[in-house]
Amino acid sequence: MPTTAKPALTADAWVDRFLEHLTTERGVSPYTVRNYAHTLGEFQDWHEKDRGEPPAWAALGRDDFRAYLRHLGRSKLSRAAIQLRFSALRTFYKFLVRRAVVEATPIKSLLLPKLEKRLPRFLTIAQMEALLAAPLQRAAPAKSGKKAAKPRGRPAEATAPARDVAILETIYSCGLRISELCGLRVADLDLREQRVRVRGKGRKERLVPIGEAAMDAIRLYWNQLPKPPASADPVFLASAQSRRPMPPRTLQARLKRHLAIAGLDPELTPHKLRHSYATHLLDAGADLRSVQELLGHAHLVTTQAYTHVTTERLKKAYDQAHPRA
Repeated sequence: MPTTAKPALTADAWVDRFLEHLTTERGVSPYTVRNYAHTLGEFQDWHEKDRGEPPAWAALGRDDFRAYLRHLGRSKLSRAAIQLRFSALRTFYKFLVRRAVVEATPIKSLLLPKLEKRLPRFLTIAQMEALLAAPLQRAAPAKSGKKAAKPRGRPAEATAPARDVAILETIYSCGLRISELCGLRVADLDLREQRVRVRGKGRKERLVPIGEAAMDAIRLYWNQLPKPPASADPVFLASAQSRRPMPPRTLQARLKRHLAIAGLDPELTPHKLRHSYATHLLDAGADLRSVQELLGHAHLVTTQAYTHVTTERLKKAYDQAHPRA
């Protein structure tokens, strides 16, 4: 009998192997794998349209990537978006070098547009307190006197406000990334010792303290569930009746609602709460190395971005208050 060959996942076997390598060997998050797949797919699409054929990775040279860089520039992408795309391509070529597919990466000395210097956005302590209180408040009616529009989609469950308070308190108390928060299991919480085991990027684990307010909020949320969660269950459930973790997209949508209720910018992301955590720690006198460890940053230079925030604010205070500034 003739055998039927299994179809390839995509048209490019090396891309498939690279994505599998990221997942199984490096243990990166599903979101990172998705972003790498999207970036490489974008390049493949451009190459087929511009050159009339799929890219032969071993045959590509610096001029090919210069042409792609010009294409991205014409697309009016931000400098950060261009940097991210070439970072993914650079990582892919390092993988090909290690597999002896190519001798060297053609992107190595390619000049990319420099990033604009942006300070991390964060909430003040007062704004953070308003946000933490928002899930227990109803949206204020419109100032025009008109009735507030009904929220779209299904009505929120009775346990949703307590869950959302617990989520916000935990992000702010522990400085978690959204993927880390959604991946938390009950067994990861040691409420007696007031610490949480967090699985960060590259499957790296770290222990971080958790405050009384966050622990009380989690207990209150669990007490409202039909049955208490087991040790293998997610800390934050998608619904009271399921045992699935809270999806990141749902968390982001809920955060937008709470930001609006608190009178804050609804476009702020969950990551800005992490920025707030780091900035408030440094403002209170925490040392940079400790904050680096708490955030799970591999390099101190990543954490140093928060020191610029505190320095800028000190400069403004000085300019406003000093008589000879």
